[in-house]
Amino acid sequence: MENKYHFEDMLSRYIGQGPYLLIDGEKNIDAASGTFNLPLGYTNQRIADKLKKQIDRCTHLSSAYTQEMSQYILDKLVKYTPEGIDSIWLRDVSGSGAVECAIRIAQKATGRSGVVSFFLAHHGQSLATAQISGNAFRLKNFHINIDGSIKIPAPASVTSESESQEGTTQYVDLEQFIQLGSSDNIACLIIEPIQGNGGNIVFPVEFYRKIREICHQHGIVIIADEVQTGFGRTGTFFASNGYAKELEPDIIVFAKGAGGIGIPTAGVLMRSSLDVLESFEHSSTSGANPLSLVALNEVIDIIEDDHLLENVQQNEAFLRDGLLNLQHKYPEITGVRGVGYMFGFDTPTPEFAAKVIATASTHKLILRGSRYGKGRALKVRPPLICTQEHLSEILHKLDLTFAELTISSQSHQEVA
Repeated sequence: MENKYHFEDMLSRYIGQGPYLLIDGEKNIDAASGTFNLPLGYTNQRIADKLKKQIDRCTHLSSAYTQEMSQYILDKLVKYTPEGIDSIWLRDVSGSGAVECAIRIAQKATGRSGVVSFFLAHHGQSLATAQISGNAFRLKNFHINIDGSIKIPAPASVTSESESQEGTTQYVDLEQFIQLGSSDNIACLIIEPIQGNGGNIVFPVEFYRKIREICHQHGIVIIADEVQTGFGRTGTFFASNGYAKELEPDIIVFAKGAGGIGIPTAGVLMRSSLDVLESFEHSSTSGANPLSLVALNEVIDIIEDDHLLENVQQNEAFLRDGLLNLQHKYPEITGVRGVGYMFGFDTPTPEFAAKVIATASTHKLILRGSRYGKGRALKVRPPLICTQEHLSEILHKLDLTFAELTISSQSHQEVA
């Protein structure tokens, strides 16, 4: 009995209130949307009420019983997908699982195995998805290989102050990589429309167009990993029908934000010609469970009913301009960049980024860094429900954080 109450005491330390997380009663505003999976914040009464009702009915159903529900959700999503993406595979609860599903689809459809991915990419936590991600340090103690796969450099990020790079930027020669490095064994190319964990890297629009042209020429399936960019994060439902529409992907992977308040759910959207898997070829025990389906269905409705896409679009400039003002004020902030409510900037070093995160926490601001602490970028991705008042609070606390670090640095210099 004592242990039970001790456990409950530990849980009770944390209470969510929309974009705020109360820790031992102290209110913190979350500029990272949890792990980028809380577009509606920590709490939403509408979803909570639906989930409670479903718990009383049942929390698990075999996928044999959820096909009709998956189709119902697909019918709501297709108006937000690029033209031709009109099928769904809804049997996952994590982005890693859904990415593996997308790779299986591409391999079976093409008869090839290789995956083209990019340096600094992040596609999941499983062995296979970590292997195709672009952070080699995560693979140091583990071994797996997807035959024929290659990783290639990606272009530098477009920043909020950079001029248009249309027609001027030199990109890696993808054609040469395919010809010299793949033995005609490339099944798919996978890309995050905006690289998330790699440092919030925003690709030039022209880059998407060049990828599309080369992949179509070689019959390579294009997978848009929208685990982080999907469900309104960039101001359109998917980045693939907004900022990255020139990519014209064949497959879209979603997760994270699809659960609204952190309910695990994930899926794959694809062209009907790629709907090739048998039921036994990719599945998971909890995939398309009733709770995830309820959350997913309700999130789509809330995004529409509460006009969250419009909210992000209207406030994007406010967030960007606020971050640029801080960049002009503090030399430690460089390269502000982003789309919608998906922004980031660089700091001098990974160690400095860690100091920013720690100092921000003393000002009751939750931030997240990049590359598992090995990167120097910081990410500002508030819940989509945030108003200009919330954004002002985030920007103010960032200002306080960097002001404190500046004073501390000057003090150290004077002592030295």
